Amino acid sequence: MANHHHHHHHSGNNGNLDRLNGKVIECARCPRLAAYIKEVSSAGKKRPRRFANDKYWARPLPSWGDPNAGLLIVGLAPAAHGGNRTGRMFTGDCSGDWLAGAMHGSGFASKPSSVSKDDGLVLHGAYITAAVRCAPPDNKPLPSEIAACAPYLEAELAILKNVRVVLALGRIAFGAYCKVAGLKGLEFAHGALYDERQGNGRMLLASYHPSRQNTNTGRLTWEMWSAIFQTARSLLLSSSS
Repeated sequence: MANHHHHHHHSGNNGNLDRLNGKVIECARCPRLAAYIKEVSSAGKKRPRRFANDKYWARPLPSWGDPNAGLLIVGLAPAAHGGNRTGRMFTGDCSGDWLAGAMHGSGFASKPSSVSKDDGLVLHGAYITAAVRCAPPDNKPLPSEIAACAPYLEAELAILKNVRVVLALGRIAFGAYCKVAGLKGLEFAHGALYDERQGNGRMLLASYHPSRQNTNTGRLTWEMWSAIFQTARSLLLSSSS
């Protein structure tokens, strides 16, 4: 863990998030996922040819972004050849570019693309996490895997004190957040907004996930997607007054 002892001074938030992310990266709670991320990362026919020479991250993924974020984005799980390859959530695949593009357009990201861990992309006022930190087979984590990963999300919510809007991407992320936040009976729908200020000071916004399946079929259009981020921005502006 020596690499987690930074000598520059951060806010307490930052140190706590670093420690939590250190635990996430070492996590081995889900044997099926641990085996799968190694298997898809090994060179050979499991890999797309264009990534034949890439060194894959092949470990659980840390969350990332602005420790003082007002917006928390909860994704589903890393993509086998996206985050699992690059070592950063929503990085190196179509979903990552959709996310960075919309976040850049609404002032949450420094640039409109997300290619690699060292591409210089910086998030402003936003933090990215996921219901599950390891890439699952067929993008389908088991309920037991979502439950095993939930304590990390719970710990994050406790550290990220400035979060006022939670954006859940897809039904699984929505359910995972609701469970951790103790919210019952809320229905998932694209654009649904639940004002939870009476409970925990946070609002919950739902969107379809920017998976290739959703974006290619037009179930999630670019207009629908960027509108979600404009909504998040205006919710933050109105709740800060």
